[in-house]
Formats: sequence, C-alpha cells, structure tokens
Amino acid sequence: MERKQNAQPPVVEIDHVSKRFAKVLANHEVSITLHRGEVVALLGENGAGKSTIMNILYGIYHMTSGEIRVDGVKQNITTPRDAMALGISMIQQHFSLVGAHTVTENIILGNVRGKIDYAAEEKKVQELSDRYQFGVDAKAKVGDLPVGMQQKVEIMKALYRNTRILIMDEPTAVLMPQEIDTLMEFIRSFVAQGNSVFFITHKMREVMQVADRIVIMRNGEVSGTVSKAEVQMADLARLMIGHDLEVLSRSEHDEKKEAVRLKVDHVTVERKNELPLLKDLNFEIHAGEIMGVAGVSGNGQDSLCELLYGALTPTSGTITLDGKDITHLNVAQHIALGVGYCASDRHRYGMVADMSLSENMMLKSSYLHRWDKGGWISWKSVDRYTRDKISQYSIKAPDAGVTIGSLSGGNQQKAVVAREVDMGQNFVIFDQPTRGLDLGAINYVHKTILGEREAGKSILLVSTELSEVFTLSDRIAVICEGKFMGIFRNGELTTEQIGMLMAGVPIEELPERENNAEEGGAADGLKGGQT
Repeated sequence: MERKQNAQPPVVEIDHVSKRFAKVLANHEVSITLHRGEVVALLGENGAGKSTIMNILYGIYHMTSGEIRVDGVKQNITTPRDAMALGISMIQQHFSLVGAHTVTENIILGNVRGKIDYAAEEKKVQELSDRYQFGVDAKAKVGDLPVGMQQKVEIMKALYRNTRILIMDEPTAVLMPQEIDTLMEFIRSFVAQGNSVFFITHKMREVMQVADRIVIMRNGEVSGTVSKAEVQMADLARLMIGHDLEVLSRSEHDEKKEAVRLKVDHVTVERKNELPLLKDLNFEIHAGEIMGVAGVSGNGQDSLCELLYGALTPTSGTITLDGKDITHLNVAQHIALGVGYCASDRHRYGMVADMSLSENMMLKSSYLHRWDKGGWISWKSVDRYTRDKISQYSIKAPDAGVTIGSLSGGNQQKAVVAREVDMGQNFVIFDQPTRGLDLGAINYVHKTILGEREAGKSILLVSTELSEVFTLSDRIAVICEGKFMGIFRNGELTTEQIGMLMAGVPIEELPERENNAEEGGAADGLKGGQT
C-alpha cells in the first residue's frame, strides 16, 4: 500500500545544486525534495549523478553551486559530521566496518567519548538489534558475520545516532532473497515512525516494492519525478535509458548433445591449518552452455573462479579443458588456451587505473605476439582494436588514450568485459559481470553473454543476483561454504528454495513447490548430487 504524502514542508530540499569536478559536470541544477515518512528512490544510469548528489547531501563532496535546506533551514554541510548532526546518515555500498572489533565496538566507534561504560553500551546495542528484529549479537566479532549481518550492523550504526534521514546506496547488492525481504521490512518500519529514506538502486522490482516517489536522473540532471502509482517497471526503464530495453531470449539447450568442454573431477582446495576453500567439486560444462553459480558472497565463488583460471592449484582432483589436463597450468597458460576471466574486483584483478584504455586492452595478450610488428608493439593496431570495442560496447570514453581510471565504474566494467570475451575463445568466466551497472549496460552485457553462448563458448556465470542467474543460465549450481549444495536445470527450483540452499539448508529439507507434482520434483532431479 502506498503511503500518504505528508502535507508538511519537506525535511530535505536540494535546490538547484550543481557539482563540477575539473572539466566534468557531475550534477547540473539538481532539485529534489524528501518529506517526512517518505521513501524517494533515485534511478539512473552509471554516471547519471545519483551517488554524487547524495554524497553532497552527506558532506563527502562540496557543491559548486545551489542550496540545501533541512527542515526549511539553509545548511552548509561540509563534512559527514555536519550531516550526522542534522540526523542524516548514509549506508555506502562498501561497508566501513572493522572486522577485528565486535558489533558494539564498531557501533560506538567515533560516537562515544570519555570513560565508556561498555556493558551499558553493549546492552543498548543489543536492545537496538532486538527492537528491529535484526538478530545481530552485540558481542559478535564483525569479521565473523556474514555480509547480510554486516549490513545490519551498518544500519544499526545509523540508528544508534538517532538518524531520521537515511541514504541507502545500492543496499541489496550483496544480499540473498530472504535478506532483501528483511531489509524492505526495516525500511517500511523506519518510515512508518516518521523517518525518511533516499534509496539508490538500479533494481526496478525494489523500487516498485518500497518507494513512494521516483526521481529519474540522466547526465547529471533530474529528467523526471514520478509517483510509483503512475508507472510500470517498463516505463521506468524507458525513462531511465531513453529507449525500450531489448527483450532477450535464451534458446533451449540440451547439454547431452554437446561435447564436454570443461570437466572438474572431485576437486578440493585447502590450505594448511585452514578450512577448505572448495570441497569435492564435481561438475561439467558443455559447449554452448552457461552454468550459473548462485550463493551469498564469500562462500567460495572467488576461489572457484581463480581455480578455473589457474590462480589456485587443487589439493586433490583434476580439471580438463577440451580433454587436456589443465590442473597444474598457470594463468598465462590458461590465457593461451582461450580462457577469459572477468573478475568481480576489476580494480584489483581486471585493470590498471593509471594506464590508458589501449594499454589495458592489450595487457593480457601482450606476450602472445598478437600486437607484434617486427618485435615492436603496433600501437596503431591496438588503438584501432580499442576504438572498435569502445564503439561495440558503447563505452563512454573520448578516445583510446584516456586512462581507464578516469571512466565511470560501469564503463570500466564494459571495457573489461569486452577484453575478456575476446580473450576467452573457448571458455569465459564471468564473476559478478554486471555489479554496479545500470539497466542499459546490464542489458548489453547479458546480450553479449548469450551471444557467446550461441557461438558455442562454455561459460561459468557467478552472481549474487538470482534474477541474473535465472535469466542467463542453462543449469544452476548453489554454493555454500565452498561446497555445491546441488546442480539443477533452470526452473527446477523456486527463488525461495534456492535462497534456502544458499543459506546451507540441505535439499532434503526444502519445502516442495506447489506445482512440483506437475513439473517433476526438484528434489528428485537433485538427489544424484553434482552432475
């Protein structure tokens, strides 16, 4: 049910605010209002200025021009501490928690001075957790908590400061389905108490689920503001990117008719005196097949990708690619065999920020003599290749010579995807390929992945976004604590069932779907384990 709009003046008024970074105009004449007891969602493509305007409100950036009023009073917010004093808090995409400290220590850090009655503070934090039914133990070490619980700790930090205006930047990016539902319930409860929320997301379903008003941003400007009751999801997508999204279709795939390209045979990866990173993995990927891997972040997905790319060596078991044993080959040898890897952390593994686009595009193939011309690098060829990729992937870059670090995150990711798709002539690993991308870019990357599937490549797709796994995968493996809970064909399990497997519930204990009898029991298709 949509909440009634408050007739009182806005609690926040962002009035014709502009922000310029050197030659880049990030925000231009942005005006947004937020009322008491309201959720306002901000939608827009990468680089549209959503996070920038919220960072200005939170005091991380300083506006170039314009005015911000809180409760009708003009405010000069120059630091986050200024914002907090006004009751404004921001939950960033990347948490600012200290893993070695307890929940209580993280929450009181910077908020309590002088002699601390730690027992009293711990009791206060636990009461806060209980009040919102977060289920967070105030004594637990943050580093031991799953990512969903860590997000709740971030929210509790804001609540501890008596926040009344909460900014949430892509808050569901690392959550599994049940945790997203819990977060939505919290937001409803929070605004029902007269508080207000700015909600930045690219997920249409979440916007329709929780927002009262929706602000659409394009090229640093507000291009429209609509009530949730006035629009459908398709309308929002069109308003956001300026045109209809291409409808993607995935043809049926019978893996039994296709040759096995990748085979992982009872592979375990463990280190001395540590729990195994991966436990007895046993699966195959056929030519022209996408195998999705669903799981909560930190359950072995990165280790699996590194294993298949040669960065990790199995403790036991074997891996073959097109019948060739690649178990002990290094990364360079995997690249030479036509394996591409789009890593989840592009800044650490996918690019060198201070190098140009052209240099980044040829980094992995520099030793393969692809760009040799008499023993020298043919930069004309590299630049021509890079310009082709800029055009093909709609990368917003003035030329091939700009540093990749100067591009927005979404455009950096497009460049990495373009290179890895080209490098992976036989097998491509996609680890969170659309994290942080807007709808248009996501649609394009999905189209690219499906196109590579149709070209006969084998693809491993790792994603914490179940909608992405369902959209693209032929078969889906659910991973929990380094072990596959089962592998099944797309459509055999519901979102709820997959979410429970992600949480470690054995398949035998899953509730049956209502139409199991008609479609064939999901459990029956899985009792054989990994296939």
